[in-house]
Amino acid sequence: MDEEPVIIKLTRDQAFVLSDWLYEVMMKSDQLSAIVPDKAVWSAVYAISGTLETTLPEIFMPDYVGRLEQARRRLVAASVEDDDDHEVHESD
Repeated sequence: MDEEPVIIKLTRDQAFVLSDWLYEVMMKSDQLSAIVPDKAVWSAVYAISGTLETTLPEIFMPDYVGRLEQARRRLVAASVEDDDDHEVHESD
């Protein structure tokens, strides 16, 4: 069995927003089993969550909510820009 680690690259904003979502799903509700019924997947979910928790100092800052909202806005804005760019290239 190959146990070589897989590296996933996220922007800081992506990691921050994902970390918050994982926390909400895993720690504040019983949603994980509803969203991910395959318990074999949980190992990876917990590994990702743990890595994000130990990597992101933002999650421990007093202005967490404001930083999270700013990260969400930047990601949504970037997503809209990517969609606009994609549509322009398709029509060429």
